[in-house]
Amino acid sequence: MDLATFDNCWYKPGNKIKILLWMIISSIFFRHSLSLGNQFKIILLRIFGAKIGERVLFKQSICIKYPWNLSIGNDVWIGEDVWIDNLAYITIGNNVCISQGAFLLTGNHDYKKNSFDLIVNPITIEDEVWIGAKTIVCPGVVCKYRSILTVGSIATKQLDAGYIYQGNPALSVRVRTK
Repeated sequence: MDLATFDNCWYKPGNKIKILLWMIISSIFFRHSLSLGNQFKIILLRIFGAKIGERVLFKQSICIKYPWNLSIGNDVWIGEDVWIDNLAYITIGNNVCISQGAFLLTGNHDYKKNSFDLIVNPITIEDEVWIGAKTIVCPGVVCKYRSILTVGSIATKQLDAGYIYQGNPALSVRVRTK
């Protein structure tokens, strides 16, 4: 690869002032271990364009790249140290748990090209999904209804509805019974 040829000028995530303001707000109110009030975090996210449902809980030390690329349903938990790297849109359904240390990754690079081009793809997490601790959900993945990604696993492809996935890459290990 020749990183001197890298050029992602086509990618425009938003107004530069808006991005700068979000970086400041995020560093003060989201990316630390102090708990400064969940409702206040929700208000800030909504001001910056996130769609946030009812009874959403945000724990401490959360990184959200661009709130305007985020939609969260009702009754959702976002655990400590979750990283929402939403260069593309991330949709999170209802009754979803994103456990501590999970990483939702919408961007990557094309290693097949010398120019190492940026690639972005959205992530969809449907209703009643559980994303386990220290997991990674890769660009373009859809986690279907009631699927589970177990601790430390990496989802590189769609998680089918009602199945439990484990490993790297995550493979279906059994049907979810409850």
